[in-house]
Amino acid sequence: MFVTVIPYSLFIVLARLFGTKGDKLYVFAQTWLTLSVDAARVIMGIRYEIQGQENLPVGETSPAILLVKHQSTYETFLMPAIMPHPLAYVFKKELLYVPFFGWAIGSLDMIHIDRSQRSKAFAKVVEQGKTLLAKGVWVIMFPEGTRIPRGERGSYKSGGARLAIATGAPVIPVAVTSAKCWPRKAFIKYPGVVEVSIGKPIPTQGRDADELTREVEAWIESEMHRLDPEAYVGKL
Repeated sequence: MFVTVIPYSLFIVLARLFGTKGDKLYVFAQTWLTLSVDAARVIMGIRYEIQGQENLPVGETSPAILLVKHQSTYETFLMPAIMPHPLAYVFKKELLYVPFFGWAIGSLDMIHIDRSQRSKAFAKVVEQGKTLLAKGVWVIMFPEGTRIPRGERGSYKSGGARLAIATGAPVIPVAVTSAKCWPRKAFIKYPGVVEVSIGKPIPTQGRDADELTREVEAWIESEMHRLDPEAYVGKL
């Protein structure tokens, strides 16, 4: 990643300046992410297995909001590499100032927000989310907001559910056991298999955001217990 991020990022930034469209830039960024996931397999022995891929909506313009368990950096690279649609992350604007990497994601069709402007920030998410979903881009969010240690549960926020309700897009919950191999904030990684489990789409029209969030949380956390039972020994 250290060797490849600078040339890939510079190419994306320069290509955007010269008028290359977002969909083509995404393909190039996806190539780098896939390269990083493949490198993790070759260098560190970290592999992934997917369950429930048949639950993903079919069709070029079928909308979806992915709500994903967040345990490490690995899934932020993995999701675009394995999903059949382009993905747009919702992230804090501070990431735009990270040299090279931040400049590159700022050149892509992503949704960056100023968290200090809460109501305005969510209005921007809905506006941009509708535009992207109409183009066949899926929106991906981590409802816990930050990386959570293995075997623990974060506080699930309702932003993803509210966006889904506002846009009418179904929610797809995703459980990921990445911390088994790539622990949160850890320099040392471990060989093994990261399980990715994709749930069935949950209709959102007419739903209450808090109720929908609880349903997503219940499915993801139940699936995490099933996929990684060792992490929950002695815990409720």
